Amino acid sequence: MIVITAPTGQIGARLLSILLDRAPDHGEELRVIVRDPARLPDDVRSRVDVVTGSHGDADVVDRAFSGAHAVFWLAPPNLRAASLDMVYLEFTRPAAKAFAAHGVGHVVGVSALGRGTPVADRAGQVTASLAMDDLIASTGVAYRALTNPTFMDNLLRQTAPIRDDGVFTGPLPADRKTPLAATRDIAEAAAGLLLDRSWTGKGEVPVLGPEDLSADDMARVMSEVLGRPIRYERQSLEEVRAGLIAHGAGPELAQAFADMVRAKDEGLDDGVPRTPANAGRTTFREWCEEVLKPAVQA
Repeated sequence: MIVITAPTGQIGARLLSILLDRAPDHGEELRVIVRDPARLPDDVRSRVDVVTGSHGDADVVDRAFSGAHAVFWLAPPNLRAASLDMVYLEFTRPAAKAFAAHGVGHVVGVSALGRGTPVADRAGQVTASLAMDDLIASTGVAYRALTNPTFMDNLLRQTAPIRDDGVFTGPLPADRKTPLAATRDIAEAAAGLLLDRSWTGKGEVPVLGPEDLSADDMARVMSEVLGRPIRYERQSLEEVRAGLIAHGAGPELAQAFADMVRAKDEGLDDGVPRTPANAGRTTFREWCEEVLKPAVQA
């Protein structure tokens, strides 16, 4: 039995699709934790065991992890949380207790790059995510943290300005190259770990994407794929903070995001060398052709 949290999110939905295809050949049953089962397609609901509720709730994870052998764990973003600890550590504590209580053997979690870098302890959300990894590992389960850079898919939040104005924004310098990962590659890495549970202990599995890109590089690729000029406009950290607060974030979470951005500019995502094993398969050009372009044209 594999339990999947956040099965309607960017990573979880893709992971669920992969596992629905592959799990039967491995003799695995699937269970999902979801607040609103109606968000699952009808053909999916009929093929999985559904536990309704939040996976931050002790009663929900107690029911969901009974009989579970492996869990995919993702702490969902929550701009309106009272504190950063509430998003990661406090949200995960009930699950950590349930892992131990039910003898869950393996957990695969979504986390971030940065451990071991000089800025890891002042990187906002990433610092909290690494603390969440430590909490899960302390339960004694075999744990693998999928450590990721910025997602290519985050650009989908800017579909309208890309389409209407030919512009996308971000807080990093235009020439600052960083790794980027497609969420489908993260889901693929999670599926491999969940289906082949020969691994033990705790560790990290980076998913870097095939190449480092700057915002200027991304603008060039998007321009070529979309067939029109796309330009990048840099935001200040103060503009980022103000924008998040305008969308309902509290000052602590808005500052944490700014701290993460500053840490990325100072090398947070640069600590892991790219290898064939961690490079991921989806290039930014492929992602633009297969995901961004259809979204812009919709």
